[in-house]
Amino acid sequence: MPLDQHHAERLAARERFLTGAGPEPAPPVSPPAPAGVVIGEISIPGPHGPISLRTYRPDRRPAAALLWAHGGGFRHGTLDMPEADWVSATLAAAGAYVVSVDYRLAVGGVRYPVPLDDVHAAWLWLVAAVDLPARRAIGGASAGAALALAAALRARDAGLPVPDALLLAYPFTHFPNPAADAELAASLSASLPPGARFTAAGVEDMVRNYVGRITDLPPDALPGAARLTGLPPVHLVLSEYDDLRTSGELLARQLASCDVAVSCYLARGMPHGHLNQPAGETGSLAFFASALVENRVDLDVEAH
Repeated sequence: MPLDQHHAERLAARERFLTGAGPEPAPPVSPPAPAGVVIGEISIPGPHGPISLRTYRPDRRPAAALLWAHGGGFRHGTLDMPEADWVSATLAAAGAYVVSVDYRLAVGGVRYPVPLDDVHAAWLWLVAAVDLPARRAIGGASAGAALALAAALRARDAGLPVPDALLLAYPFTHFPNPAADAELAASLSASLPPGARFTAAGVEDMVRNYVGRITDLPPDALPGAARLTGLPPVHLVLSEYDDLRTSGELLARQLASCDVAVSCYLARGMPHGHLNQPAGETGSLAFFASALVENRVDLDVEAH
């Protein structure tokens, strides 16, 4: 299936900017929150100082609560980007109480484990809240998916409450990133401009910036290397045209080998980060909403 036209145009604009042939494309703008979703701002204490949270409450009794972490390679991203704001508002409209965490980014000398510490502290706050539904989950996108998975592992290892579900969108959880097979490699080369690719050098740079090194990595920094037993059901959204798709696919196989229930949704025609483009594919969030609000663990579907 060809790359979705909306995303293809945006990737082409990004490529023109990177090659000096055009201006940088405007960042994506999050649409207004759906009617009936009440948005709030709070701050909680954390091990490295206050942590800002944005809350999204539906206009009815929520069926579940979700802690959500945006992506951005551990060093980019805000609570205003669609991958944080639009995702949270959409899942709240589906019936979940969503908390989007403004974890500290790996910039200005900040490195692992600081972003993870912030997400973990937000999870401890969420599980201690007495006015929220009993069903509670953690989720995130790309680097945020790695932080969500790592926070769940921390809770498991510390004997603390673990989430009832994990919602992971196009996760970046392995280093080195697993190589694509010949068919996927050819598809990526034919479909994505060079500026939209995750090269080996680019992935290495992300890891160096986040952890400070590329050897002897802590298992929960890129948690595909961690012990994955004892986790709740995991719901994975993968992008068809994404070099990091191989990380998500390997994670799914690893989870299944540990007898962790795992369901996958392949967003056809979508590149990495497609949740940052609200005009694109919408089945990903329907998949997450079904898993979160309807408590389904038997999902295994693809977008067509």
